[in-house]
Amino acid sequence: MREIHFEQLESLMPLIREGLNAGRSVRFSPRGISMLPMLRQGIDSVVLSPLPEQLKKYDILFYQRDNGKYILHRIVEVGETYTCMGDNQFVPEHGLTDVNAIAVVTAFYRGERFCSVKSPIYRLYCVLWYRSRHLRHFWQRGIRWLRRHLGR
Repeated sequence: MREIHFEQLESLMPLIREGLNAGRSVRFSPRGISMLPMLRQGIDSVVLSPLPEQLKKYDILFYQRDNGKYILHRIVEVGETYTCMGDNQFVPEHGLTDVNAIAVVTAFYRGERFCSVKSPIYRLYCVLWYRSRHLRHFWQRGIRWLRRHLGR
């Protein structure tokens, strides 16, 4: 498994797709804050694997938007299409299809520590983090209001 840094991702997508199509896994370090606190930019990395027969709620999907941008977000709803949302976001992205899907995260490294997405603790994190999103959003808005009106 070769580690790929996100800055190189665009030019390496043909190689990544080739590896995934051959049934191999690819490890890379994602960039951005949308999956905080689970994935930290420059510290953590993910293992992408070929798509399973059926994607499930709480799977982390690596997909390409219609505008060409590559995204790594959690599936929060499965129906005729998928709805995805980053752990550090509050607005879901609707209407994703199998055409958008490239791979699924099967494991991640929290620093140097290996974590499987099949772990019961990880699954509990997924459920609790998603279900607490309204409370977390309310909390963040309250903190911003206090900072704005009371100063730092």
